[in-house]
Amino acid sequence: MLIVALKESVAHEKRVAITPEIAKKYVDLGYHVAIEIDAGKEAGYLNAAYEKCGASIEKNRETLIEKADVVLSAAPLDPKDIQSLKKQALLIGLLKPHQHSDVLPILEKADITSFSMELLPRITRAQTMDVLSSQSNLAGYKAVVDAASEFGRAFPLMMTAAGTIPAARVLVLGAGVAGLQAIATAKRLGAIVSAFDVRTAAKEQVQSLGATFIEVEAEETGDAAGGYAKEMSEAYKQAQADKLAEVVKNQDIIITTAQIPGKSAPVLITATMVKSMKPGSVIVDLAAESGGNCADTVWGKTVVKHGVIVIGPANILSRIAGDASQLYSRNLFNFIKNLFADETHTINWQDEIITSTALTHDGKIVHPNFPPKS
Repeated sequence: MLIVALKESVAHEKRVAITPEIAKKYVDLGYHVAIEIDAGKEAGYLNAAYEKCGASIEKNRETLIEKADVVLSAAPLDPKDIQSLKKQALLIGLLKPHQHSDVLPILEKADITSFSMELLPRITRAQTMDVLSSQSNLAGYKAVVDAASEFGRAFPLMMTAAGTIPAARVLVLGAGVAGLQAIATAKRLGAIVSAFDVRTAAKEQVQSLGATFIEVEAEETGDAAGGYAKEMSEAYKQAQADKLAEVVKNQDIIITTAQIPGKSAPVLITATMVKSMKPGSVIVDLAAESGGNCADTVWGKTVVKHGVIVIGPANILSRIAGDASQLYSRNLFNFIKNLFADETHTINWQDEIITSTALTHDGKIVHPNFPPKS
């Protein structure tokens, strides 16, 4: 069986789905591994490193796609590449089916068996495959580091003979994996950190990291199945906006991470709130791709509004592509090991992990959340 990693064709994507370390693991299991030339270069993994681990380097992308049994990707595959895959080939990666539902009929028509890793169920057995957690962890860290780089002051309290510099105040919106890592990183840098999340379960986690949890006085909670947040009522949203308006104006750095699967990101920071912040303050919006948590966010750009720097990263993980690729490729390797029931490479369709992530199979769209359009 030939497992392939292509050079990602999506703009801003520098990750690679197979690192040399993982290529060797596949080879040791008896798989053949082929990497498109320079696929890992932007993540710091050179062709020679792959060859040393037993993988082959292929210069012709079209030829590689046509002979692949399994294609692993870090971003959605171009429709032209999908159409070049042989029938019943496997495509596994972050396929973003909510944003790219138009690709599903193409996968269906091409008779591709596809798995979207962001649909992985949140169960103990799937933790080593959990790409959202591994990638979000790095995103939360990098968001704070980037904010510190843009911020024109120091993070920690500094007492000198020339006077005292107060600690920076950091607010994190959304206390999922990315948010918790942002809190931890900001604390390590010496900032005074507070955080907000609609989920009541997040309060203890936030406080355990030494941050202050901001609470909205309301009976409604945002806890949904699988640890995710649900969309809140209009009454709650208004109470939330009133509370955040009080808090935001005193912050130096805001990291926003709040997202709802399959929906646009909720706007938590209004243009009026941005205007109330001190000049030189920084907002890093990790929800930029799904619309942004800040009204002034522009995806893929850094803008300045009323002296406030608003960063809407196009792909923050590509700014830490080496580590992101390392963790992502390990997640995929663990998924592949679980995928096949035996050495005949028969897929175990009784496995919850497999059925939860499968988008298309046998020329049909099989995921219940993405029914075929009539």
